[in-house]
Amino acid sequence: MKHSMKRVFAATGLVAAAALVLSGCAGGAQPTTGEAAGGGKSIVVDASFDLKTADPGRQYETTGSIVAKALYETLLTFNGEDVTKPVDGLASYEMNEDNTVLTLTMKPGAKFSDGSDVTVDDAVFSLTRVQGILGNPSFLLEGVTVEKTGDDTLTLTSETPNPALPFILPNPALSVLNQEVVEANGGSADESDGAEAFLNGESAGSGPYMLESFDAAAQVVFKANPEYAGDKPAYDRVVLRNVEGPTQKLNVEKGESQVALDLNPDQVAELASADVKVVSNPSRYMIFLLLNQNPEISEITSNPDFLQAVKLGLDYDKIVSLAGDGSVRPGGPIPSLFVGAIDAKQGNQRDVDAAQAALAKSGYAGEKVTLNFPNDITVQGLSLQNVAEAVQAQLSEVGIEVALAPAPVATELDAYRNGTETIGLWYWGPDFPDASNYTVFSPGELVGLRSGWAADANAKVTELSNAAKAATGDDRAPAYEAWQDELNASGPFVPLLQPAQNVVTSPSIESITTNPVWTVDLALIK
Repeated sequence: MKHSMKRVFAATGLVAAAALVLSGCAGGAQPTTGEAAGGGKSIVVDASFDLKTADPGRQYETTGSIVAKALYETLLTFNGEDVTKPVDGLASYEMNEDNTVLTLTMKPGAKFSDGSDVTVDDAVFSLTRVQGILGNPSFLLEGVTVEKTGDDTLTLTSETPNPALPFILPNPALSVLNQEVVEANGGSADESDGAEAFLNGESAGSGPYMLESFDAAAQVVFKANPEYAGDKPAYDRVVLRNVEGPTQKLNVEKGESQVALDLNPDQVAELASADVKVVSNPSRYMIFLLLNQNPEISEITSNPDFLQAVKLGLDYDKIVSLAGDGSVRPGGPIPSLFVGAIDAKQGNQRDVDAAQAALAKSGYAGEKVTLNFPNDITVQGLSLQNVAEAVQAQLSEVGIEVALAPAPVATELDAYRNGTETIGLWYWGPDFPDASNYTVFSPGELVGLRSGWAADANAKVTELSNAAKAATGDDRAPAYEAWQDELNASGPFVPLLQPAQNVVTSPSIESITTNPVWTVDLALIK
């Protein structure tokens, strides 16, 4: 057989195309592709686990979302990889004009794995349980009142306008559970809830799969749900295993697994001669620089001309190339996948002459400027050390001397959160796929304060941020675009890149669909 690695790269823009269609021969030895217990096909998926529980109301980790997406359904969802528009899930929806009341109407036909109907009562119980047990995802519904308002309707009423609410509801943490079963096994909608142990052994959902076994440290095994009302998944049994990246690479090469979710760019490159397929799409993570605007921390980085010199001195395309195929440069802090993103051409561009002119105007005299970053973590497999070294070299070309100061994340995180870094290199991952996640980069907001950017530091950026938060409907995208344009012009942040999310599959896989909220939908693997 001819050995080759075929790639499909996502288009840049508001939607990253993540469905990869592949073809090839079937194969794989047990316990991989083959007959599942009781007949049907099985598959093995390797991932580096970030997993604590199979209880959707308590999970808010990457692997936890994969698990919950397979076992449960949500009131609203996204169509494949497209997170720019929520679509009907278990319910249809309508938002009132001022974005304070979201009305959801349950759709008929959905059944839990025990054969009982999914009802509006199950939906209300599930959402209020998330709020009441105060688990990690409870903040998603902060300030929201959930009420049953009809035989098949419920309303979510927000204390303040919340146009992001339809984008929040597809999160697998907000899955709908079988109220009767959960309550019979210690469940409740308050802190007395004791259903987690049960839900770690048996699922209570209406999703495409049911839980066969759960081990948060080793593997999760799924079996097809015969009561699932949607399209039957191609595989009757899925084994999701906890495997480190280097072993994932070996397993998918040898056919001992069919999907590897966590290979870094170097590991993907090493597969060039292997008979595998690779899909590389921009991830939801945005890596950025911050320059501290507090003169007490640094008179140099708080100088607006020095800030401009940095923005003009960086070679953004070369930095993106460090992250490998599928990585892209966002035009602003909002990733290219989301509504409100701007094109890279609208971002700052390298101009060495203009950078040197701005540097001279700033009065900079060659002092060493410290660049802080965590050196013991990666972002989609990309080391921040590599990015920091590129920044150092490129700024040196325009006359800025940067001293790298790597430190363990446990050490550096305090300096970042306390706003004491001079220049910081960090990344931001959204809580849900909506532009409102990024107004924290405004003066006086969470990340703004981490860069020493006080609430009264930039009235224009603040005005545009407030306008974006208040915008509704079709006005939201242009409002967030205008905010980012001004942030690029005068803000202390320099968006650098979105590293790629790489998924490697064996030739037996025809298609796989990624999504920035739940990484991969196991039921859509074909």
